[in-house]
Amino acid sequence: MSKTETKARAGTAVSDGLSPAAEVKTALTGFVSDIKTLTDETKSKLQLQEERLTMLERKHMTAKRPQLSATAEVEVPHQKAFNAYLRAGDDDALRGLAVEEKSMNTAVAGEGGYLVDPKTSETIKGVLYATASIRSIATVVEVEATSYDVLVDHTEVGTGWASETGSVTETATPSFDRISIPLHELSALPKASQRLLDDAAFDIEGWLAGRIADKFARAEAAAFVNGDGVDKPTGFLTKSIVANGAWSWGNLGYVATGEDGDFANINASDAIVDLVYALGAEYRANATFVMNSKTAGAVRKMKDADGRFLWSDGLQAGEPARLMGYPVMIAEDMPDIASDATAIAFGDFSNGYTIAERPDLRVLRDPFSAKPNVLFYATKRVGGDVSDFAAIKLLKFAVS
Repeated sequence: MSKTETKARAGTAVSDGLSPAAEVKTALTGFVSDIKTLTDETKSKLQLQEERLTMLERKHMTAKRPQLSATAEVEVPHQKAFNAYLRAGDDDALRGLAVEEKSMNTAVAGEGGYLVDPKTSETIKGVLYATASIRSIATVVEVEATSYDVLVDHTEVGTGWASETGSVTETATPSFDRISIPLHELSALPKASQRLLDDAAFDIEGWLAGRIADKFARAEAAAFVNGDGVDKPTGFLTKSIVANGAWSWGNLGYVATGEDGDFANINASDAIVDLVYALGAEYRANATFVMNSKTAGAVRKMKDADGRFLWSDGLQAGEPARLMGYPVMIAEDMPDIASDATAIAFGDFSNGYTIAERPDLRVLRDPFSAKPNVLFYATKRVGGDVSDFAAIKLLKFAVS
């Protein structure tokens, strides 16, 4: 009973004309009756909860492990439990399988190992490729046109001695050639799904851009050496060659080693000396050797008549090795030592080879043409050709 009801009863007792002692007795009787009623209700609730707990405990105790079949049945025991759940809604067997039969763990992939995510690297570790290019020693110009023309004056002005009173005869006038270097398009078109771009743990677009730039660098490096000029730059090794003693403009001069497919058996280093001095003095000051790693391994062992190595490593980090005092660039696109191969080049490439290019690498992001994939169309315009045939000499591994 609430306080309001108790007061009401007390008031009623007073109104009925009861004495104060009787009024107090009546009020206490009512209060005790209310306490007893509340106690009975609480006991009923506790009894109901106890009965429910007892029922759940009995149900848990009576849940038995599914019996294994004595025969080689297909649906034992987990398939039977699953079928029972689907047909009758009985999930006791499923609980027994999950709780009693097997615990989840990360040691076995099917029992929980797939749920444990490995730590994924934020970058992709790629295979390293050699990207050394004669771009680093050639002349590179940026153009906004479709080609670049090089004007070369390779003739001499005629001269003669004149006496004080003698007549002056007309002399030859120099002429020049124009070498046109067209720009060719180097392109790539990789694709990636939009979901991968959205959900990847690292920057997929940045990674693709880096891979494209790396591949472009290797492709153009190969073309500057061996390109045939058809939709690509013209490599200096594709030019016609003649023995240096019969050299003429439009050809590259070569020096023979005296041995087919190898250096000479006696005084092998003489071929290197002959190659250096086949180049004009005006070019030697800025000249560089170009060869691949395999050829460099053979040349590095060479010694002069006094037993000193012709090859010397750079004195500081990043400084190129030197051969007879001239820097060596390792370009893996140069051919190996073989019969009639021109495996070593020596020259002033800043005068001898010119690279013309557009100044930017363009990447077009296309999310529409190949849904749900995104296409990345990357292009670069570049060209290259020999611009001074007197500035580069080759070492040919042949008898003559």
